[in-house]
Amino acid sequence: MSAVSETIVREYLELHGFFVRQQRKFIAPSKHEDDEIDFYALNPHYTPSVPLPFILSSADLSGMARALVVVKGWHTETFSPGMLASTPEIFRFVEPAAFEQTAKTFGGDGPLTKLLVVPALPTGEEARAQSIELLRAKGIDAVISFPTVLADLIAEVEANRNYQKSDLLQVIRILKNYDFLREPQLELFKPGRKKR
Repeated sequence: MSAVSETIVREYLELHGFFVRQQRKFIAPSKHEDDEIDFYALNPHYTPSVPLPFILSSADLSGMARALVVVKGWHTETFSPGMLASTPEIFRFVEPAAFEQTAKTFGGDGPLTKLLVVPALPTGEEARAQSIELLRAKGIDAVISFPTVLADLIAEVEANRNYQKSDLLQVIRILKNYDFLREPQLELFKPGRKKR
């Protein structure tokens, strides 16, 4: 499942003009998958702007020069304070030794953002604020959610265009072509409740 999640995030970043590179495409038998940084992303069209918000939207990406990206495609999880506290391996990539090694490997100029792609943050204000505080305290610079990534990919794919070089975009195109994915619509008149 992690390969699918990584593919989704890679396509999303490339859609927004980033050059995306993996350190290596294999996992050594002695390494755990969670120990690795998934991508290094470089924005050749970086425009310095106001500081990035912690929870990124697609519009914020132009203000990110470079990023070390870790994808946590645990799609049935919410990154609540309790889950974050009980899962320290999420933060291995920001530990000084791992971070410095990866930053040195990729090199480059410009501010380096430690970006975590998460399935969801809590919806309640207090739990959400606690999760954000914990993520910041551990050294995460920004997060982006899978719903943001997926919604943007779906919105950008055109049903009448061929995406031959991308299996993911081609599948989204086919689903849109057969009306399995529809454009968001403004509902002026919601149907009322059925009367008994």
